[in-house]
Amino acid sequence: MNQILTVKDLQKKYNNFTLGPINTSFKGGVIIGLIGENGAGKTTFIKSILGIIKSTGKVEIFGHDISTEEKDVKENIGVVLDNSFFPEVLTANDIDKIMNPLYKNWDPGLFYNLLERFSIPKNKTIKTLSKGMSKKLEIAAALAHHPKFLLLDEPTSGLDPVVRKEVLDVFLDFIQDEEHTILLSTHITSDLEHIADYILFLNHGQIVLEETKDDIMENYGILKCGINDFSKVAKEDIIRFIKNKYNYEILVKNPFKLQKKYPEMVMDKLTLEDLMVLIVKGCEA
Repeated sequence: MNQILTVKDLQKKYNNFTLGPINTSFKGGVIIGLIGENGAGKTTFIKSILGIIKSTGKVEIFGHDISTEEKDVKENIGVVLDNSFFPEVLTANDIDKIMNPLYKNWDPGLFYNLLERFSIPKNKTIKTLSKGMSKKLEIAAALAHHPKFLLLDEPTSGLDPVVRKEVLDVFLDFIQDEEHTILLSTHITSDLEHIADYILFLNHGQIVLEETKDDIMENYGILKCGINDFSKVAKEDIIRFIKNKYNYEILVKNPFKLQKKYPEMVMDKLTLEDLMVLIVKGCEA
């Protein structure tokens, strides 16, 4: 599979926050879940990749420097940002007319099929649509020019569970072509548990974890023990921990091995939400 994204020493400095330096790369045919709490740098990372925010370092998409104005590179990128970039006075029909001459691969048939699939009215202005409906319209527009790389910032925010599943199914269909890649930032970590191949975890502007989703779910666990039993857990077995009123929750690696080592304690399966909370809010041993 071809290399889709390469990020080298990407850094963006603000007065009170620094993103990076970030180094990562991904090949085609995968969904990369980008997670982290508010303010961790997810949106800054996505906008830096797109060149919307000027950052230091180097970003290559399809082997080309994104800072260049090479039209073919940008033709093959679909974008949905957290805040809509379409004026609220436009309708879906207006968007079709505007986008058609801008993208050589714009596909009106696909666009209107997605509008129908998402139950989006063609003649209503964006300002009259719900937040969820507006988001679905952005997703339809991002897909309608047949991009190879989708960058999505909170694309399912505001959608109910039924519609979210419908949108996720569209993303899974998109990724069936091994040249296609999705970078998806979301707070709905349960969505990523269903569709993501890789997890990129940002905390305070740094990558703190970058692994396949399956490896994370299989190789990490939560060891729970009573207040008086915490001292029995070896420091080298503790990644992070949280002290609750009646027990401790401990993020550990090799859960099957540690379950045998501490048979009197409870080993729970990890969720991505658990992972975020323990790493962001937990303490070191």
